[in-house]
Order: sequence, then C-alpha cells, then structure tokens
Amino acid sequence: MVKAYVLIEAKVGASQGLTNALNRNASVVSASRVTGPYDVIAVVQEEDLNKVHELITEQIHHLDGVLRTTTSVSVG
Repeated sequence: MVKAYVLIEAKVGASQGLTNALNRNASVVSASRVTGPYDVIAVVQEEDLNKVHELITEQIHHLDGVLRTTTSVSVG
C-alpha cells in the first residue's frame, strides 16, 4: 500500500466542504482543516502509486473549491 499526504490550497470558504467530501472517499484515511499555507491536509492510501495519482488527478482536483495540491508520498 502507498500512503500519501495531499496538501490542498482551497478557495476562501471552501475548506469545510472539501474536508467533508474528502472524508466520504474510501481512499482517504483522514482529512483535516489546518492553518498555514495550506487549508486542508488529506492522508490517502491506495494499492500503488498509479492509483494515488488517479485519485488526486481524477477525483480530488475536481472537487469544488480546490485551487492547487501538493502531494508528499510516505517513504517509511
């Protein structure tokens, strides 16, 4: 399994809705609103790196309010 942290910059006022939508996704272990340069951090887990890529590009990027993401894949 591949675990990754998806750091999300959101439109103003969209972080709560994004967090709720992400937490309904079976591949999302957790999603939380945070302070700092990012608005939401999601922990995702998939069977391989290609599935993580598909999750982010085909699902997360299309959620209303997502401006930009940065993904860090766990190595340990």
